[in-house]
Amino acid sequence: MADSILLNPLRTNSRKTGYYNAGRPARYQIEDESLNLDEMPLMMSEEAFENDESDYQTLPRARVSQRHRGLGWFLCGGWKVLCISCCECLVHTCRRRKELKARTVWLGHPEKCEEKYPRNAIKNQKYNIVTFVPGVLYQQFKFFLNLYFLVVACSQFVPSLKIGYLYTYWAPLGFVLAVTMVREAVDEVRRCRRDKEMNSQLYSKLTMRGKVQIKSSDIQVGDLIIVEKNQRIPADMIFLRTSEKTGSCFIRTDQLDGETDWKLRVTVACTQRLPALGDLFSISAYVYAQKPQLDIHSFEGNFTREDCDPPVHESLSIENTLWASTVVASGTVIGVVIYTGKEMRSVLNTSQSKNKVGLLDLELNRLTKALFLAQVVLSVVMVALQGFLGPWFRNLFRFVVLFSYIIPISLRVNLDMGKSAYGWMIMKDENIPGTVVRTSTIPEELGRLVYLLTDKTGTLTQNEMVFRRLHLGTVSYGTDTMDEIQSHIIQSYAQVSLAQSNGSSASSTPSRKPQPPAPKVRKSVSSRIHEAVKAIALCHNVTPVYESSVNGASTEPESTEADQDFSDDNRTYQASSPDEVSLVRWTESMGLTLVNRDLTSLQLKTPAGQILTYYILQIFPFTSESKRMGIIVREEATGDITFYMKGADVAMASIVQYNDWLEEECGNMAREGLRTLVVAKKSLTEEQYQDFESRYNQAKLSIHDRALKVAAVVESLEREMELLCLTGVEDQLQADVRPTLELLRNAGIKIWMLTGDKLETATCIAKSSHLVSRNQDIHVFRPVSNRGEAHLELNAFRRKHDCALVISGDSLEVCLRYYEHEFVELACQCPAVVCCRCSPTQKAQIVRLLQQHTANRTCAIGDGGNDVSMIQAADCGIGIEGKEGKQASLAADFSITQFKHIGRLLMVHGRNSYKRSAALGQFVMHRGMIISTMQAVFSSIFYFASVPLYQGFLMVGYATIYTMFPVFSLVLDQDVKPEMALLYPELYKDLTKGRSLSFKTFLIWVLISVYQGGILMYGALVLFDQEFVHVVAISFTALILTELLMVALTVRTWHWLMVVAELISLGCYFASLAFLNEYFDISFITTRAFLWKVCVITLVSCLPLYIIKYLKRKFSPPSYSKLSS
Repeated sequence: MADSILLNPLRTNSRKTGYYNAGRPARYQIEDESLNLDEMPLMMSEEAFENDESDYQTLPRARVSQRHRGLGWFLCGGWKVLCISCCECLVHTCRRRKELKARTVWLGHPEKCEEKYPRNAIKNQKYNIVTFVPGVLYQQFKFFLNLYFLVVACSQFVPSLKIGYLYTYWAPLGFVLAVTMVREAVDEVRRCRRDKEMNSQLYSKLTMRGKVQIKSSDIQVGDLIIVEKNQRIPADMIFLRTSEKTGSCFIRTDQLDGETDWKLRVTVACTQRLPALGDLFSISAYVYAQKPQLDIHSFEGNFTREDCDPPVHESLSIENTLWASTVVASGTVIGVVIYTGKEMRSVLNTSQSKNKVGLLDLELNRLTKALFLAQVVLSVVMVALQGFLGPWFRNLFRFVVLFSYIIPISLRVNLDMGKSAYGWMIMKDENIPGTVVRTSTIPEELGRLVYLLTDKTGTLTQNEMVFRRLHLGTVSYGTDTMDEIQSHIIQSYAQVSLAQSNGSSASSTPSRKPQPPAPKVRKSVSSRIHEAVKAIALCHNVTPVYESSVNGASTEPESTEADQDFSDDNRTYQASSPDEVSLVRWTESMGLTLVNRDLTSLQLKTPAGQILTYYILQIFPFTSESKRMGIIVREEATGDITFYMKGADVAMASIVQYNDWLEEECGNMAREGLRTLVVAKKSLTEEQYQDFESRYNQAKLSIHDRALKVAAVVESLEREMELLCLTGVEDQLQADVRPTLELLRNAGIKIWMLTGDKLETATCIAKSSHLVSRNQDIHVFRPVSNRGEAHLELNAFRRKHDCALVISGDSLEVCLRYYEHEFVELACQCPAVVCCRCSPTQKAQIVRLLQQHTANRTCAIGDGGNDVSMIQAADCGIGIEGKEGKQASLAADFSITQFKHIGRLLMVHGRNSYKRSAALGQFVMHRGMIISTMQAVFSSIFYFASVPLYQGFLMVGYATIYTMFPVFSLVLDQDVKPEMALLYPELYKDLTKGRSLSFKTFLIWVLISVYQGGILMYGALVLFDQEFVHVVAISFTALILTELLMVALTVRTWHWLMVVAELISLGCYFASLAFLNEYFDISFITTRAFLWKVCVITLVSCLPLYIIKYLKRKFSPPSYSKLSS
């Protein structure tokens, strides 16, 4: 047995590795340098060897072979690589990024800053006044097709190379450039207006002389900025003061991390204690802030006040920050600016938008290169047959220009007009109202997608939690039996108030010792419900917020009187998790209402209106590691101390007393798509609590391993807790999410869910939305932090077959660092992938990863500001207008109002756009190739002379009024009815293979063009009467008729506009014959001879193709025709 298995070495010379290392935590870099893992063979554990001897030997290697760089390499694309490298080097030299550093920021004194920091201006524009024209021209002429047209048009200024009139070359090219520039200019003006609107928002700045108004773009590091309620925070700040008495405020972060829950932020205690606002200038204080980073969930810094003895030092964390792009939800806040402009968290997590190019455009670009090669070969053959006589190189270039119609410029015009037509059809579709096409250049991409990367919150779900189930072990309550719980609560609190009123006469002092538990006596259902509902009402971090009704003053309750205004009308609940809000709302509906909460106490109102006060002794917040939260409260009336805890079943199963129902019921609820929480309690004596408190405070003061020591002390309390109940909460899905995901899956689209939410929540939604089907296993990727752990976990994952993958952002980071190729290969084999705890940058990285490793087309869909990077990185970005604002919608290529609309957008409009553009592109090329074939036949018969067959208006008319309308009417064609495309999504799989536009279909069109061009030219030459002008008349008329008949042959479903287009074109041609005296002999074209000769030639050129098409449909019909029949 081998003693080690060496996985692929880290590809240090590849660009991708460097890319993924950018912006990573420094701990990875230190780890790499010290351990030098890249050179070490990775040992597997003995257990792993026993399970599978050679787990990774079957994986294909992704080694980078060194190519021998010679002349062949240079000609086959090496020149392009060298040019790009030189340009990148030049850009890097010109725009060298300033190194980001930690900083010391003095309160209210921007002038004391050691360095110059970036302006606080938002800029989403692609160009400025100077770069607009060069930039747009570069974007156009970087494509071979457009560059080719430019060279051919410029060649007509040289007299010896001039073939026809200048307008025949420059008019189409000028039209294309003008349309493109106008479109880009309109987009740029819109972006400029949006930026100006954001940058000119006014804020109050605190100065020595009082408040002054300042524009958002003029804010500097060190400024003290006042932000009112519901106002956007303009820059990254440290939270110094608030109007709220609690010294805290709520902020909305939906545009930053996509979560609609409000986040609690706490002021710096030293500045909050100052008597007046102006005192901020009377103290000498500064903030030390770490260097700007990508991570929006962490911050390290210190606050120092120097003018007191001893100096005051406070550590700063994420709780003391107010990041830009968040919104103040309660009170007025004052903060000191620490990061501006490009250094803000929100900007660092937003990637630069790119000009997206559709796969169909790239394929057509490749085909035009092949056509150009054929054109050059044909020209060389012509010159060779001449015998290279005279200035043969000049004749060669004349032939190249003469055959330039092989690549028609109308291809670009027709495709751009077609794209605009598809966009108009999408926006006018009544079945998907509110859909907006923001990028009109890539509608065909909707028909070529293989991967769909979707956000969760607000995209798949409505982010509205509804309480569905309460299970007590022996009895379960659903939505239809909640009234029973309500009656039990009313009854039990009525008994409690009665007992208290009786007991008050007997004893004036309540007992401070709780009653010892009596486990052998079975509690009544009523008392168990009472305990469970009370636990749910107490164990949370929810704060009731009251909208002020008088003078805008804070309405925090100042006393515990029962008659205080705790009315239900103006109360809302805020918490960091919508699950908790749904639980508190449910207890309110049951009769037990949370009416007030501050840092030290909370108050509940009973069904009878009595106010119960509980003092908060300790809170243990929820973390992704512990998967539970706890609270220790003392009841004011009795003095009883109770430890309540709730959490995920995996964390709570070992904490609660033995039971035989919890695991089974958790499984049942999970299968229903409910998010489960286990609730438990433990009564503590005064001595037990005092002992715990002393140990807990001591652990909190320790410098080394503080987190471990604190966790150990808390765990000493988490033993043999009494299991109260199991709750089930449903996160309501968007309308028709399940059938839409099933439709997409049947269409062969692989769906990845990328979310910033917790692992448990993401897994639950994946099940309830049927992203993961009921019979599929889920492999939860264990948290890994180093190469060895990643290796073992990848081995474990590889043994699983046909199972969905759930992985966290941190583990993904480690896997991509060491085993990028292996991980992507394994993940791509999964039917579904869920990535949780993803930052906005990670979402974009995953998109780019799939693009690089699979070469398939990706689509990203989201609704929040945190999805913008992912949407912009994907080949096709779709934004949903929802509760989280319009940021994603404005940044996307397509904007929809509901997730279910994506089914029709892809299956119907994506299919039609791709199929129509493929047919249109190939037909336009056929139109150019057929006339070039006729030119080649003509030149070869007339001694290889470089003389044009058709001149002036005939060539312009051929590409415009004579054939343009019928050819363009192909944008109305459809092979499958919309209902059929939605009923059989499997048809979509054929589109991703790209068979509608391939070298095979292209060669078929080339053969058709050569056959028809040859027949038309030879037929006209055989049948002409002594004069050359008759050859032009016969061949050109037959050519126009052939093109119109070929359009009819190509059409699969007729539209009345197609018939009108054919008739108009035919009418225009026959009407123009009367005016084209210099090309046609009127007396000849009105004879019977002309008519029968034209009919014969047209029949010979088209009839065989009609017969072949009929036979093919008869004996080898396409899949869609079988369905429609």
